[in-house]
Amino acid sequence: MSNSTTYEERLAIYDKIVEQSLDFERKGKTMPYTSANGHMFSQLNKNGELGIRFSKDIQQAYFEKFSTSFYISYGAKMNGYILVTDEMWEDEELLFDLLNESYAFVMSLPAK
Repeated sequence: MSNSTTYEERLAIYDKIVEQSLDFERKGKTMPYTSANGHMFSQLNKNGELGIRFSKDIQQAYFEKFSTSFYISYGAKMNGYILVTDEMWEDEELLFDLLNESYAFVMSLPAK
């Protein structure tokens, strides 16, 4: 997390972006996340880091496109998730698009 950005600021951005969607809502009081079709597809950890889930192919492409890596939450590598970089946080439209793309991905999976 950028030294100039607090957890509360990131949470406010996350909430603002999620609120724009008619398809999903934010869940979790102490660990904010989104889920659909029985699958979690985004999570904001206690360090203010956001992970967004994609298919393995898309994940690999985004590693390169956004110069990012796997998302780590509470010490665990979250397979299928990319870490949202500081630069990505600055583009709310991009984050909205990525969340919607991730939502579409989990809706394509078998329901849990």
